[in-house]
Amino acid sequence: MLLSKLYTNANASSKRDPIKKALLEQVEKKKKAIAMSPEKQKEAYYSSIRFANKRLPLHKHTVETKFERYLATFSYRKQQSYALHAKAAKHLPKIATILKSYGIPEDFKYIPLIESDMNPQITSHRGAGGYWQFMPATARLYGLKVGAGLDERKDLVKSTHAAARYLKSLYGEFNDWTLVAAAYNIGGGSLKAAIRRQGTSDYYKLRLNQETGSYVYKLASMKQVIENPNKHGYKRYAKLDDKYQNINEQNLL
Repeated sequence: MLLSKLYTNANASSKRDPIKKALLEQVEKKKKAIAMSPEKQKEAYYSSIRFANKRLPLHKHTVETKFERYLATFSYRKQQSYALHAKAAKHLPKIATILKSYGIPEDFKYIPLIESDMNPQITSHRGAGGYWQFMPATARLYGLKVGAGLDERKDLVKSTHAAARYLKSLYGEFNDWTLVAAAYNIGGGSLKAAIRRQGTSDYYKLRLNQETGSYVYKLASMKQVIENPNKHGYKRYAKLDDKYQNINEQNLL
């Protein structure tokens, strides 16, 4: 109550004292300038970044450096194209709906953008194919027909249902969505072996092959570029509000 009275008195006296009022306005202006500085903007933005509802440990220098590398790779400056956003707008809503029906976090919808660039005709040198880049054996295991002139890995809806079943199975093994993403890339058995050998189940501490070690970073970066187009140089989408700004901008003030 005493502090309240003092603050009220200070406000009242500042109205009577134009010099004091000007000083208070300067203090408020300085506080706002600090809050809106590039450093604070970056800090607030990075604190908002999640993958599968789990915050990325961007306070660690090695994690921040690696994340920024892939964020730059997917930025407009590097891509010089709006193809990513066009493909996302066309396919991701349908993928997200299917994943949700299985209880899979929405962020996994970015896998086909990373794996196949949403091109079902792509086949890897190892034989992985379709939107989700399934190996033939894994595709069959999760209900897809592959062979005899038919390849359901190229069917977006059917392959997404299969991917959702596979992801759910991996979650049953690892009970951690970040590890599920890594296991999707390297395989559950190989990831378990790495965890057992290295004595840690922290993805960001595990020493994995380059592709798997960068997989979650790529997914998280792709998510940021798609959800915050204006922030990452995709000015054609400037009329859309970036998700980060909607959620966090006022917290900076």
